[in-house]
Amino acid sequence: MDTIIKRIEQLKREKEVAILAHYYTDERIQALADYVGDSYYLSKIATEIPQKAILFCGVTFMGESAKLLNPEKTIIMPDSNADCPMAHMADIDEIKAVREKYKDIAVVCYVNSTAEIKAHSDVCVTSANALKIVKALPNKNIYFIPDANLGRYIANMIPEKNFVLSNGFCHVHTSIKKENVQKAKELYPEALVLAHPECTWDVLEMADYIGSTSGIIDYTVKSDAEIFIICTEMGILYELELKNPVKKFYSVGHRQFCPHMKRITPEQLLEQLETPSNIVELNEEMHNNANKALERMMVMSK
Repeated sequence: MDTIIKRIEQLKREKEVAILAHYYTDERIQALADYVGDSYYLSKIATEIPQKAILFCGVTFMGESAKLLNPEKTIIMPDSNADCPMAHMADIDEIKAVREKYKDIAVVCYVNSTAEIKAHSDVCVTSANALKIVKALPNKNIYFIPDANLGRYIANMIPEKNFVLSNGFCHVHTSIKKENVQKAKELYPEALVLAHPECTWDVLEMADYIGSTSGIIDYTVKSDAEIFIICTEMGILYELELKNPVKKFYSVGHRQFCPHMKRITPEQLLEQLETPSNIVELNEEMHNNANKALERMMVMSK
């Protein structure tokens, strides 16, 4: 493994490739990355770094988003089969039907979605900026796709707006059950419960803090508490423990991992650095249409 790591480090310098990794990837991947973050941070940093090639350690929609925001850059995916099921849980025909029913509606698309879905949306959001962006929209009616749990959480924060929700969900966060959180609280009564808004409402009601992946990390750094129950994908543990070496973190069950994110291996990084083959390509029409919603997100989140 040491040989593989040294070769990766050598090739990314020689070929001027930046390695970006999501918090949910394996800790070996996060350790190799130049930049580690959540969806919003990685989308933003991709537009700022000088490298013209990016090896994006995440799922398909993340690579597409990076390409949409950086059409002149080469975006390479370590594993082209690493996908997000929720990204496909919105329907174009349903979007059209909702637009017909509600004339004054904004289609707000969670960034965890395909480029095709983004192309039929008005603005993209992440879990970190959704509240800010939806509040700022002039529309009273909001069609939030594809994640119903995040949409419901934002709707609860903005009661003056009318939300139409789709039926999408993240299988990792919906696998976190209220009864498992209760059991964890019984085991660690002093622990604070930190939850991602993709969790179901009954879990969010038990949380001491609700926020994006980066928000959860920041909260643990600033908090005086020393024990936390983490209700999100457990790849976050690498960064949590890195920034809080004396604090304790516990999960609520064995299913808190994304098998697609965990597909990515150092061997794949080396293979794609040596001979790039999983290069993200989007046709001009798709790029132009989908990029509007992403660009609007970047502007509104400033």
